[in-house]
Amino acid sequence: MTGPVAPLALSLGDPAGVGPELIAAAWARRDSEALPPFVAVGGAGLIAAAAASRGLSIQIQPVASMAQGAEVFARALPVLGDLDGPYTPGQPDRAGAALALASLTQAARLTVSGEASAIVTGPIAKARLAEVGFAYPGQTEFVAAAAGIAASDAVMMLAGPTLRTVPLTVHTSLASVPGLITLELVERRSAITAAALRRDFGLARPRLAIAALNPHAGEEGRMGDEEGRLIAPAIAALVARGIDASGPHPADALFAARARATYDVAICMYHDQALIPLKALDFDQGVNVTLGLPIIRTSPDHGTAFGLAGQNMADPGATIAAIRMAGECAAHRAGS
Repeated sequence: MTGPVAPLALSLGDPAGVGPELIAAAWARRDSEALPPFVAVGGAGLIAAAAASRGLSIQIQPVASMAQGAEVFARALPVLGDLDGPYTPGQPDRAGAALALASLTQAARLTVSGEASAIVTGPIAKARLAEVGFAYPGQTEFVAAAAGIAASDAVMMLAGPTLRTVPLTVHTSLASVPGLITLELVERRSAITAAALRRDFGLARPRLAIAALNPHAGEEGRMGDEEGRLIAPAIAALVARGIDASGPHPADALFAARARATYDVAICMYHDQALIPLKALDFDQGVNVTLGLPIIRTSPDHGTAFGLAGQNMADPGATIAAIRMAGECAAHRAGS
């Protein structure tokens, strides 16, 4: 692939989790995986210790700028700045959370300024970050705010080799979902998704399959009326705007192999409707992508995995996929 003009910025995630070791593992496989240049933001010492826990012998080089990081990437893992801390796998604490937040903040700033072509965020522990002043539901909202975008216009997409899904409602109770689904929500977030698939993924006419909320798509109102009252009118509005949207599709049949061949992304009504099929099909290669931003942000679609940290058990596939996808999206934007 054609590399972006600037390297990617990788935030550490919680240093007691698997983030640092997976950064090291990704760099070790940079050639075999054809990864674009990336720079870790902070953590030179702890990444070295995390790499050693996996039996990886890698070169790590502190750098003073993203540009210098691009120059050394082929021979050493570039680490920007002097942020660092002890490596205590599986033992999260406030100091580690503060380091994770500092790394995330700097990586976001570098991406907003254009010094980095994209940000790839490492997995965090939200409860720990809250203890050190993190006031956002998650990294999606933090990155959106850093980019000057309202959280409501930042759309989460989960992407793997065989499936892309977008949950219209995310971290909320299942009981609250019907009250949150509106015609405007379905139309606006679907339109943001279509625009992002064109700009960042190179799909000239992305196909959106929009899931129903209720079993059997409500069965003509006998199992709920949201499909006829809200979802179908939103689909009609999208089609009127020239967007290839179909549905509402019964969710129990939407993710079969034959169905997946008919669309580019499934727009889902709630968190588990989107994440269960993605994780069942593409768990080790799932990527969380934030759509609708002026910058590119991806993240591996897994958590800190404190129980696996430091044991050479965590699979780097999702981190590698997140890095590759960020680079591909950056290349699409650079060429548009």
